[in-house]
Amino acid sequence: GKTTHCAKLAKYLKKKGECKKVLLAACDLQRPAAIEQLVTLGQQINVPVFVLPGEKDPVRVAKEALAMAKAQEFDVLIVDTAGRLHIDDELMQQLERVKAALNPAEVLFVANATTGQDAVTTAAEFHKRIAITGSILTMLDGNARGGAAISIREITGMPLKFEGIGEKLDDIQLFSPTSMADRILGMGDTINLVKKAQEHIDEDQAKDLEKKIRSATFTYEDYLSQIQMVKKMGSIKSLLSMLPGVGSSLKSLDFDDKEFFKVEAIIQSMTPNERAEKCELSVPRRKRVADGSGTSMEAVNKLIKSFKQAKQFFKNMPNMKTLEKMMGGSLWR
Repeated sequence: GKTTHCAKLAKYLKKKGECKKVLLAACDLQRPAAIEQLVTLGQQINVPVFVLPGEKDPVRVAKEALAMAKAQEFDVLIVDTAGRLHIDDELMQQLERVKAALNPAEVLFVANATTGQDAVTTAAEFHKRIAITGSILTMLDGNARGGAAISIREITGMPLKFEGIGEKLDDIQLFSPTSMADRILGMGDTINLVKKAQEHIDEDQAKDLEKKIRSATFTYEDYLSQIQMVKKMGSIKSLLSMLPGVGSSLKSLDFDDKEFFKVEAIIQSMTPNERAEKCELSVPRRKRVADGSGTSMEAVNKLIKSFKQAKQFFKNMPNMKTLEKMMGGSLWR
């Protein structure tokens, strides 16, 4: 996830207002598709990518990228280097030369949370050779609790700076020791879950939606709005991993975010009156919706059933104060 996290970091810095101009540099010349991947990611986040076509020496690419960054007054240059084993002395020497050419303010080690002790050993060797200044821990959206984080911090003496929590380019956040401790103890990550909700969900819209839920006037239109709000917060698997007691169960469960797109298509294929439940969704109407959404009658029937179940669930759901008490007060800690 190195290349992806270069793009995630670039987007994060732009989004948080940390800098106005970011330049990515493609210095991973080992993996055939690495340059193309970084260019594609750069286009998605509207960040330029420096490439030297045909060049085989990453040190030269790094030097040229730095010269361009200075000449065009970029605020930050993020250099994507090739993945390598710490036992490959030739490639480690190459990395040392890249660092010497750049004299970077930060050298970040990207560690996969699911690899456990292997990540710790590799981080220690990298720190000996190139003196890393911090780490990014990835794959925290699955069932990995991130226990390696403590060991990496201890053995290198350098802080964990960011967490990768999903596949989307927005799925990166500052490392939080409290959240990590909760995750390691199997208590979820309610702190960052609340932060995500505050960042992506409009408070007035959420209050209006809650009133409709409580009064049983919740419609397909509201169901669609709710799904779209949740989608903004990240993948379902990522969100569920933040709930207390759920993370350890994710490995055996299969979540497909494509279902969101299917539900959106079905509801958007309904007429305004159908969305507002002002008319019965008869068999002919369901068939028309299925054809219009490119799905099936089975999918439409499944949505209708799920919608009715959701209405019943939300009607009986405790309010936030009650929910906080159920979670031992950790929700708003």
